[in-house]
Parts: sequence; C-alpha cells; structure tokens
Amino acid sequence: MTAELVRGQNHPLPGTRMEIRVSAGTPVVAAVSLGDEQGRVVGDSTQWLAHPGVPQLPGIEVPRQAAAEHRLAVDLGAMPPAVHRVHVLLALPGAAGRPGAPAAFGAAPAPHLAVTTTEGAAIAAFTITGLGAETALLAIELYRRQGAWKVRAVGQGYQGGLPALFLDQGVPDAAAVAATIDEAVGRELSRSVDLPPVPRTVTSPRPPATAAQGAAQQSAPAAPSSSASSGAPASSGPVDYRHPRRRSTPPPAQPPGRTPSGSPYDTPATPAQPQPPQPAAAQGSGQPGTPHTPVAGDATGWSMEERLHNQVWGMFEDLSRTVAAYRSAVDFAESRFEQELDRLLADPRTRGGPAAEAARDQAQARQFALVDQARAVLDRDLAQLTAEAEVVEPALPAAFAGWENPVWHAYRVPDQPPLAVRLGALTLPEAPELRIPLLARLPLDRGLWIDSSEDRGLAMETAVAIAARLLASYPVGGFAVHALDPAGSGGKALAPLGATGALAMPPPAAGVAGVGEVLNRLTERVDLLQMALRGGAADSLPPGFDTAEQLLIVNEFPYGFDDRAVNQLRYLADEGPRAGVHLLLVADREDASAYGPVLDPLWRSLLRLTPLPSDHLADPWVGHAWTFEPSLVPPGSQVLTQVLRQIAAARPAYGA
Repeated sequence: MTAELVRGQNHPLPGTRMEIRVSAGTPVVAAVSLGDEQGRVVGDSTQWLAHPGVPQLPGIEVPRQAAAEHRLAVDLGAMPPAVHRVHVLLALPGAAGRPGAPAAFGAAPAPHLAVTTTEGAAIAAFTITGLGAETALLAIELYRRQGAWKVRAVGQGYQGGLPALFLDQGVPDAAAVAATIDEAVGRELSRSVDLPPVPRTVTSPRPPATAAQGAAQQSAPAAPSSSASSGAPASSGPVDYRHPRRRSTPPPAQPPGRTPSGSPYDTPATPAQPQPPQPAAAQGSGQPGTPHTPVAGDATGWSMEERLHNQVWGMFEDLSRTVAAYRSAVDFAESRFEQELDRLLADPRTRGGPAAEAARDQAQARQFALVDQARAVLDRDLAQLTAEAEVVEPALPAAFAGWENPVWHAYRVPDQPPLAVRLGALTLPEAPELRIPLLARLPLDRGLWIDSSEDRGLAMETAVAIAARLLASYPVGGFAVHALDPAGSGGKALAPLGATGALAMPPPAAGVAGVGEVLNRLTERVDLLQMALRGGAADSLPPGFDTAEQLLIVNEFPYGFDDRAVNQLRYLADEGPRAGVHLLLVADREDASAYGPVLDPLWRSLLRLTPLPSDHLADPWVGHAWTFEPSLVPPGSQVLTQVLRQIAAARPAYGA
C-alpha cells in the first residue's frame, strides 16, 4: 500500500534502488543535491548536484530537460559515505523556459511525487499543496538514519528560486550555479526532442494561437474558441506563419545587454555589437491577411547555416503546436457531444422519440462541424508548412540534408564542423508527408543507440550512415571512427568505412580480445583527458596526442563483452562525451537482459533511434509521439562511398 505523506512525515524505504516520479502539470526542472547530516552540500559543484547540464552522479540520474513529468533514478547504495541526505529539487524554468508558462508554482497544478521501486511498485507519495509565489521547491529528501534510509516529505518553497534554495543549502556562488542550470535547460530545449510523453489534457476553450499569441502559447495545446461551444463558427482568419523565433525583418533596437525575445535562439545584442544579418522580407509577408511567402533562412542567426538550423526547429515547433490545436479541438468537440448526450439521457422527456433522435442528430452535426472547422485550419497550416519545407530542404547544407539531396554530390571536406548533423526526419500522423529534419547539435553530448530488434542488417546500415555523416562534418583529422564487431556479422555494412580507410583501426575489432583492446585504449584516453582538464593542463598533453573526436561503433552488444568490458562501456557512455569520445551502439536491448537493471542507466543515457519508422520520440512542449525515420542512403546510390573517398583523398594533402 502506498504511504500518502504530508509535510514533515517520513516513511522507511524497503531498499536502496528506486525511482522518483514527478508529475507537475507544467514543465519543471528536476535536480538532485547531496548533503551532509545538516543538509549542507557535500564536495564541489561536480560532485553534489545533478541537473540537466550534468544529469548523472554516482547513484543518481535526472532528466536533461524541463518537462511536466520526470523519472529520476536513485541508487542509495552508491552514495559516498559523506552523503546523508539526497534532496529532490523542482524549479520553474527561468529565462530558458517556455513563454506563457506559470510565473510561480501557485499558478500551476500541485506537483505530485511518487517514490517507487525500479519495477514500479509504489512506496510513498507526496502532493505539494498550498504553494503561492514560490518558483523553486525542496520537494522531498531521502535521508540516512542509523544505517537505514527513509523518505521525508518537505515541500519547502523559495520565492527567490534556485539561488535562494542553493544559498540555504550552503552552496558557494549560488546565483552562478542556478544560471548554469537555466543555460543547460535552454540548450536542451533548442536541440533535443527526446522526452517522455506528457499526457495531454483538454483545457478550457480558447481560440487557436495567432501570431500575436504564438509566443505566449507556443507550448500549450490550443482548443476551439468559446464561440464554438454555442455552435457559432470560430474565427479562422489568416495566421502570420512567421515563427516567434523566426524574424524576416531586422529586430528593433534593444536596451544594452538585453535579448530581443528571450528565446534560446536569440543572441544578446548591445549597442556596440552589430545585429545578426537577416534575410530580406518576403513579398507579401508584411500585408495583413496575406499568407507569408516561405523563404529559406527566414530565422534569426549570424550565418545562413545558423538561420536554417533555427528555421528547421521553428518549423518543428509550428507543426507541434498546430497539431496540438487540432487534437484539442477534436477532443473538445467529442467531449461536448458526450455531455449533450448525457443531458438528453438524464431527462425522461428526451430519452426517446422523434424529438430525442433529432436532438442527437443536431448534437452530432455540431460535433462534425467543429471537427471540420478544426481540420480546415490544420490543413491551412500544413499547406503553409509544406510550402516552407519545399524551399528549405533544397537549401540545407550537406550536414542538415538527407543523403538523397544533390548537395552531397558537391561535397567538399569542411574547414570547421557545422552547427549540427541530421539523424533522420520526424513526422506526425496528421501530416505523414511533411518531414521535419531531426538535427543533433555538435559535438554530440550523448551517445546514440540504434535498436536492432526488428532488422539487424538495416540497423548497421543506419549506424554506418550516421558515422559517415559525422566523418564528413569534421575537417580532415578532426574525427576518427572505431568499430567493434565481435561476431563479424556487421562486415558487409562496415565495408564502405573499411574500404575507404575511414576506420581508425581496420579491420573492425573482433572477439573478446579485440573488444578489450579497443575499450582499454578509449577508456585510458578519457581518463587522461579528464585529468588534464581537471588539472587545468589541457595544453600539456603528450606530444602527438590525437585530439580528434572519437566515435565507437559497437555491433551486437553484449556479444563478446565480459563484466569488465560492460563496465568500461558504461563509463564511456557516461564520461566519454565530455572527453570527445562518443558511443554508437547497435543492439537489441533484450539481448542484454541477462545483466538485469545494471545496464538500465546505459540505455537511458543514449538517444534511441530505429532503422525502421517508429513513433517513440516525444517533443518537450505537448508530448506528441513523433515518428522517427532514419536518414539512409537511397538504394543503389554511391554517394556515401564517394563522400568517404573524398575524405580519404584529402588526407595526404592535409598532412603535407
């Protein structure tokens, strides 16, 4: 039975491994701080706080983004001896948060926390009520008492936000630490869509977002206007499709040091700095009632590459919002129809007969009219976004473009890495023909997992296509690829990398000995770089040390791995990205089930991709289940081999 706690109440914990599930009704930031017996933080800032920018500590893993629902993994058995209290913290996103979000917890649904076992069995729950102007919370604490662990419901709020909370916990330079978390949340918001789905609720009726409302409502699903509830047609006037973060005219002058719109895509400007170059305004875009003419690069940014990157993400957000509005309108229409039927059935005079039948027909006609009206608005929005995609896709640079794009036939080895690379495309069921590129910022800050459960051969082809794209995105000598293929089953897919000399150590390492040798070399590299960075001696690495980013492709994990190799792989997944070592795992999770929950943190730390279309990704605004389609080389095309040969041909000239 679940223990429902109130403020100050505690409850014993049956074990040391658990999950903490947070449901807040609005996006919040989740973090965990580690304290001593007095609750003061233990160690330096890299040891006592897990937050979206540093999501993992020994025994702790928190989500990387602000979201309405979170799952935090806790292993109290892994806590250092000095840690006596584990504090779960919640905060409303600051400058990096969503426009239109509540300014305080009192304006949002009461946060609910549930402590469960790793299998999902409930242990204790706590709903934090009575909140007002607080913007940060110390929600619960897990504390050690006489060798055993307990959970206590705290619910302490702070009007001063995270800086005030950290100051209370004895954190040095509390404001700077809080700013680091806000920066990490904004960075994740601009680059990632990998969040657990957030349940969608039908809100009170309101009109679809317009250009003036878009910035304030960009994260919330819109419902039909109140006029729809009376059967009157809702306003369906023209919408300015220029995204709030995509301006086609120069921004107005701002006060010194102020960001124009507060979005993570905008660059703070001062009078001494020039504004980023903007594309010319499209014809007709400034005329009221005139649809915006799509223009490639119609976004803020200092370069065309940056403008296209921001435009792609703006299209993604626009599609997310317009589909949310449609789905909410359909839900509203269905809900109102059911309510009208309930009223008819509740009145004996209207339960049967011709009058009742006519009333039901009228109610259903109103439902169909609302759905048709919502679909008309959705179709209008989709037509505009499709027109924009048709001009944006051909203008994308190679790193952002699909392999079928002719830009790859003009590929040249770059002088510097691009802003991001394309991993695939995202679609929604309402518009399967409209594909939004899924771009991952460089350098990668998390590993990738290609799920091979459905098609092992295609999974390896997907991995090789991603590896080749990463190689092509860096200057010569700036990126190296290693491959582990213990069973030799990936030889055909890896052949283009091996034949063109793209692999750092051809042929791919095979067998237990080959796996151990490669993992030893890469873990030693991560150890060395971490020591150099922590000691402030990054410039004193050994002569000839290869500073290139490294990618390790692992096929058919865990075949060929012993316990030591598994631990090394987990270490590379956790610590490798900070040292420029990235993981690309090709595996079926079921194959590793023998390891039990030991590998759960590994799978959670990787971005799961699929070689076949799959609706497993969710956005951070309304939790749509997006269908991911990998970026594969067209059948019969030699473009990947041609690109790899160009990279190989550039190496002698580079070394001369």
